[in-house]
Amino acid sequence: MAQYVALTYTADVDWSDPEHAEAMREYSRFGAEHRDVIRGGAPLYPTSTATTVRVVGARGGDVVTADGPYAETKEALTGFYLIEAADLDEAVRVAAEIPAAWNGAVEVRPVIELGG
Repeated sequence: MAQYVALTYTADVDWSDPEHAEAMREYSRFGAEHRDVIRGGAPLYPTSTATTVRVVGARGGDVVTADGPYAETKEALTGFYLIEAADLDEAVRVAAEIPAAWNGAVEVRPVIELGG
C-alpha cells in the first residue's frame, strides 16, 4: 500500500475557535469513517501564526525569518491527512470525502518512502 498526503486548503480561520465546532464535527465524522486508512493528520492554526524560514546563500548561511505565510492567498493550507491507499484513485475517493473538498480544495500527493 502506498501513502498519500491530502493537504486541505480552506478559508484561513482558527479551527480551534468554538464558532467552527459544527465544521469540526464533520472532520471528526470523516476521521471516524476512514480511520482504517488514515495514518495521521491534524488541523493547522491560521497562517497569521506561521513563520517563514529562508537560508540566504546555502546550508549554514544566514537564517532569515518572516512572520506569516509563504504566500498570501484566498485559501490557505489548513491541515493534512496521511492516507494509506492501494493507488491514487483510492486516495482521491477518500480525499473527496474530506469536508475541505466541499468548499475549498484538497491536494493529494504521493509520499516518497525513504529506505533505511
